[in-house]
Amino acid sequence: MAIESMELSPFGHISYCTNIHAGEHWEEVFDKLKQYIPRIKTEVSPDKSFGIGLRLSDIASKELLEGNNLTEFVNWMAETDTYVFTMNGFPFGSFHNTVVKDQVHAPDWITQARLDYSKRLLFILSQILPQGMSGGVSTNPVGYRHWFKGQSESEGALEKGASQMLEVALYLHQLEKETGKYLHLDIEPEPDGFLENSPEVLDFFQEYLLRLGKPKFQNELGVSAEEAERLIKRHLTLCYDICHFALAYESPEYTLGALKQAGIQVGKVQVSAALRILFDAEPNKVWQVLEAFDESTYLHQVTQQTEEGVKTYADLPDLLAHKGDFTELRAHFHVPIFLERYGLLQSTQDQIKAVVDYAKTHAVSEHWEVETYTWDVLPADLKTEMGACIIRELQWLKSEFES
Repeated sequence: MAIESMELSPFGHISYCTNIHAGEHWEEVFDKLKQYIPRIKTEVSPDKSFGIGLRLSDIASKELLEGNNLTEFVNWMAETDTYVFTMNGFPFGSFHNTVVKDQVHAPDWITQARLDYSKRLLFILSQILPQGMSGGVSTNPVGYRHWFKGQSESEGALEKGASQMLEVALYLHQLEKETGKYLHLDIEPEPDGFLENSPEVLDFFQEYLLRLGKPKFQNELGVSAEEAERLIKRHLTLCYDICHFALAYESPEYTLGALKQAGIQVGKVQVSAALRILFDAEPNKVWQVLEAFDESTYLHQVTQQTEEGVKTYADLPDLLAHKGDFTELRAHFHVPIFLERYGLLQSTQDQIKAVVDYAKTHAVSEHWEVETYTWDVLPADLKTEMGACIIRELQWLKSEFES
């Protein structure tokens, strides 16, 4: 099918992540796509093809490859003038209507299950990605650091995770030779993952991916050390989640500049906003408003900038149980990106604007994906009808690109 995509050059493809929709089986996923995508496309991309940021659980990815499911999906995309350019491979299993919390990392990158799932998603993407377009799958940052005790266990997990990600890079190199399609695995740092910030990303690439990968690629592919490094960095990239780097108190100029200097590509920008909590007035009322975001499904890490660096509280309930004296906190709770403030709370929307402004003068990524997956658990007075909310977010982002 001919694709004239929703592109705002030089920014690339823009969509939202379908992990906002509940559904762990392919039939449920497809039903939600049919329910929402045509309407959203009509509102935000009526005259051009509309890209989909697809999320499939492990079981849905297996079901999509059964019978005629994949063919039916491709035919539906042709009929609706839509396409998939990116997939979210971070959450492996159930992601709605259940307690997710730190299990969003399970299984992690030391397991065969995570490797198999990631390769399956990339294979699916290679089958449905339009020719001439790059594609990516985002994934978790190796694992959840609190599951591992001591330096030895942590280093072992990082080494195993890097080794398995390198298997993916080799797979993608071969897949590109066979299909002509360029795909990448986008590693997504977040608080309390093994990778939380730019220094940890840079260290993981240098001390694990390149240290292990260069001799591996040289031996298996018969290439030079320089070519081995190029291929590793071609197929293993970063998912820059704006909310997550705001929680690390890193400016876009710092993070994106450091990545560019190291030759690490941004495979995808996930456009998301965190809660910003300022205690400059009425701190007791601020705590009361914040309590409305205390819910039991997702992990809501809270970060604080200190003189020693960023301090992370494992989850919002832990903080609320021991309220202290703070100036500013940031909470990992994705709120609608068009939201600048909520009562006495603010959002990190300013970080989204800063990334967009940076992208107007610097090449950042071809893939931009709004990821506000918390719609079901937002406070009641923040909710609108889901489709209307998605449309408003995409229209807001489009207006920022065009301003």
